[in-house]
Order: sequence, then C-alpha cells, then structure tokens
Amino acid sequence: MQLPFTVDEFFGIFRAYNETLWPVQIVLFGLALAAFALVLKPRRPSGVGISVILAFLWAWIALVYHLGFFARINPLAHVFSAVSLVGALIFVWQGVIRRRLRFAWGGGIRALAGSGLIVFALILYPLWSRYGGHAYPDMPTFGLPCPTTIFTIGLLAFLVPPYPRSPFIVPVLWCLVGTQAAFLLGVHQDLGLVVAGTAGIVLSVRSKTSSL
Repeated sequence: MQLPFTVDEFFGIFRAYNETLWPVQIVLFGLALAAFALVLKPRRPSGVGISVILAFLWAWIALVYHLGFFARINPLAHVFSAVSLVGALIFVWQGVIRRRLRFAWGGGIRALAGSGLIVFALILYPLWSRYGGHAYPDMPTFGLPCPTTIFTIGLLAFLVPPYPRSPFIVPVLWCLVGTQAAFLLGVHQDLGLVVAGTAGIVLSVRSKTSSL
C-alpha cells in the first residue's frame, strides 16, 4: 500500500502535536485515570461521567489531532475526523442523553481483559514506543487515536449488560485502520489494536441486546 506521507513525516506530526500542546497530555492522562476510577468506585452518575470523558477524547482526536495536525500530511484525515466525531456523538447519545451505558467492576475475564487493555494503553504503549526507538516527543501519546482506542475498548469491557453495540463501532473500525501502522510504519506497539479489536468484537456480540 502506497501511503501519501513518509515515515519521517508521520512521526514528525507526533513531534509537532506534542511540542505544540504540552502539557495537555497530562490533562488527558488524568481524564483517563478519572474514568477508570469511576469504574472502580461507581456512583449513580458514573456512567454519564465516563461517557462524557470518552466523548471528549474522541472529539479531541477528531478536531485537534486529525484536523489540526494529521491533515497536513494525509487528506484522509478529514474522513478519519468525521468518523471519530461520530464516535464522540455516540457516547453522548448513548451514555449522556439516553444513559444506557453503565460501568462496573464485575470481576472475571472481562475485568482482566479490560484492565489489561487499560494498562497497555496508559503504561506499556509508551514504554514499547520508547523501546522501539521513538521516545517523546516523537511518539503517539495518550489522547491520540491508537492508545485512546485501546483504552476505550478497555473501558467498554466494564459495561454492565445489556448494553448497545454502537459504542464499539468506531473503536473497532479504528483498530482495523490503525493496525496498518504496525506493519507499514514500524509502530509495533499498535499490534495491541489487534487484541483490542478482537475484544471489542466479542464484547459487542455478547451485548445481550439486538439494538444499536
């Protein structure tokens, strides 16, 4: 597959993003921890809070990363932005307006899978990136598509059934798109998207509801 940009240009976008927006990465990381904390100690509005955080993260990806930075080297960034924004709106619709997304620590394989994906997205992903020769700022930090996708599916593993399938659509689609970076651009930590995408499909099938 012929890409419209070089590997150097690809990682150069991460550098431009990280250097321009520092220290917003810390804020985004903090939002991730807050969302996970709401899973561990759920309250009545926890589902709304987690949904707001996820909606914000996907809107950030759409408007700040794709339109503000990635569009400089890839015209498809406008399409990616639109799809990511749809993902954000799904979390608003299902989790904030309809309040159909409830999260809880239920134990078992789902909790193990969800926790593993979250730990990978927040801790192992940047460590793997550094080990692979792309240290900060030339690395995708949390709040950018791939680690945020893995984190999102990790959180969705804690959904209390029955739940709608629509929140999985955009993250699973991005797993299919982002996995290409592992092979075409040498971003080997994005292989985590294979696991996350598989988990997302399984969770969607096991939603115990036929509605989106």
